Formats: sequence, structure tokens, C-alpha cells
Amino acid sequence: MIEFKLPSLGADMDEGTLLEWKVGAGDTVKKGQVIAVVDTAKAAVDIECWQEGIVGELVAEVGQKMPVGTVMATLLEPGEAAPPKVGAGGTATAPAPRRMISPAARKHAREKDVDLDKMTGSGPHGAVTLEDVERAAATFAQPAAVIPAADKSAEMRKAIAAAMARSKREIPHYYVAEDIPLARALAWLQAENAQRPMAERLLPAALLLKAVALALKRFSEINGFFRDGAFVPAERINLGVAISLRQGGLIAPALLDAAALPLTQLMHELTDLVQRTRAGSLKSSEMSEATITVTNLGDQGSQTVFGVIYPPQVALVGFGRIAERPWVEAGDLKALPVVTASLSADHRVSDGHRGALFLRELNDLLQRPEDLAK
Repeated sequence: MIEFKLPSLGADMDEGTLLEWKVGAGDTVKKGQVIAVVDTAKAAVDIECWQEGIVGELVAEVGQKMPVGTVMATLLEPGEAAPPKVGAGGTATAPAPRRMISPAARKHAREKDVDLDKMTGSGPHGAVTLEDVERAAATFAQPAAVIPAADKSAEMRKAIAAAMARSKREIPHYYVAEDIPLARALAWLQAENAQRPMAERLLPAALLLKAVALALKRFSEINGFFRDGAFVPAERINLGVAISLRQGGLIAPALLDAAALPLTQLMHELTDLVQRTRAGSLKSSEMSEATITVTNLGDQGSQTVFGVIYPPQVALVGFGRIAERPWVEAGDLKALPVVTASLSADHRVSDGHRGALFLRELNDLLQRPEDLAK
């Protein structure tokens, strides 16, 4: 029997509240299947199962607030039988008799999505009746308590502040920056988009993210985690993308395996990720598996951003606003679109020289935009 515990969904998460079970006792679950929804200080997150098995028992109850690491459910491996329940004095108890449920009650429960396992019957010998199901359905239909937006925003700011305070307290940051001309990249992007339908057009953000992902292949020391006093390189390149929320606050879910995504697919997944983040519909893997974070201020931002590393990650890449600036090219002074790329990195793992080389690699990749499309 395996204990399924509430996973950590980031350095700024200490606890969560169970909103919904997506499975029941006896259900077969697969790796990656969403089995529960948990509310955190930042969002309601779909919790994915990390292995195959059969649900033995749902330990946590809907509405329960629990710290990270709390046992939520038990899983039986294929072929494993549930152990007998132990009664007073340590003796095994006999299995419970089959519950009596009227056919009408069972049918109505399916129609109203009522969990019969959580009901107490009022009929003879505890039988579940149609009236019991109707009462339960009416109860479940009541709107759930909603946390006021102001309170939710305050919780988020508190969580962000705690994570950033920890980062500045524990991580010896260093910072480097590089101005990168984007004339070639933007000209290629304009020509490429002219051949695409509106729904498939690419944004500059997609080029920037793909370039970061490919550059990380050569600089693995800034793609990973610092845990238990040592650097642990990541096996994949999962870009945490900083996304601002309309109600305030920030979440950085991951684009998984970003280096392996063709540019069109990366753009599609980025759009989907932004939409689901702002709708409050994220998966636990997206919240917990980012190996480095990228923040892009966009057209409304400032020229340069120096971010704070999100622990236990060891680096953050920032992009400021793309704007025309004076630029000398082949001895001629021109006005070219330029972006300032910055790197905030952990001095326990890398140094400024390697950080500067990473930004130079990023620059070189963005001068060959056609190679980023692959």
C-alpha cells in the first residue's frame, strides 16, 4: 500500500484545502491522471497521481485544510489486496456487509452525481432511500463558500513575500545583463506570420522562450535545483513562465520540455497555459516541476528587469520591453528594436563568467530565428 500525500506545489506553498475528489475508493488510476482539486494561496490546482494503482481509501475530506505532506489517500498496487481493518484490541474486524440501496436511489445518485459511499441511510437497517439522495443532492447544490477576492489577493501577496524573503535570505544572487538586437528575429517573425492564419501566428515571447530553452542545453548548471547543500541538475528543461493575474499577483507555471517543442507547439502551449492560469485551472506538475523561471515584462514593462530567484531553482531569466534604441551596426548608427536580457543566478552553483556566456549564447540564437522554429 502506498500513501499519496499532498505534494508541494512550490516554495511558497505550506498548505492546501481539498476542494474535490475526482476518484473514489476502488477506482483504477493511471500516472498523470487528475485525482483531486486543491486550493492554494495562489490558485485551485488539479492534483495528478504520480503512479498507477487502485484507490484504497480517501483519507482527506473535502473542505479539509492540510499541510504539505499530509496523507490524502492510499493506493494499492496491481494485485495488492486492501488490509483488513483493525478493531479495538488489535483484532481484525469482519468486512462490512453490503449496503442496502434502493434501485431508485442508486439511479438518482448517478444522475445527481451524489457519492453514496459518504451517505448515511435513513431507511430500515441503514438503507439509503430516494429521499436520502434528494436531500444530499440539495445540500451539494448549495454554492460553496467563496473566499473574497481581497482576501485571496492578500494570501497570494503573503505567499509571494515569504518565498522571495527566503530567496534573498538564502541565495547569494549575482546579476548580468545583455542588450540583444531583434531586427532579424522580428523581420523573420513578420514574414512567417504573413503566411499563417490568425489563430496560428507567433508572438515574440515564443521566440524568446525557445531561445532560452535551447541555450540551457549548453549551460546545464543554471537549470536545476539547490537542495540539501548541493546542486541537482534537472533532467528536463521546464520553463516556469511568470504570468500576471488580472486581480493582482503572479504565478509561474511550467512549460514542460520546452526545448523539445517546435515553435508552433510552444506558442500553442504558452497561450493555453496563460488562459488556464488566469482561469484558475492548473495541474500540479505545472506548478511543481519548473526548473528555471522566465519573466517577460512585455510592451508595457520597463527596459530592464532583475528578478529574484524562485527557490529551490538556481536562476531566473528576465526580458524587458522591446524598444527602438540607437545601435551601431557595421560602422553605421541605426535605430533598431532591442531587448535587454538579464540573468539572476545562484553564486553557489555558477559565476558571472558563465552567466555572461549564457546571455551571449541567447543573443546568438536570436540572430538565427529560422533555427528556433524547429
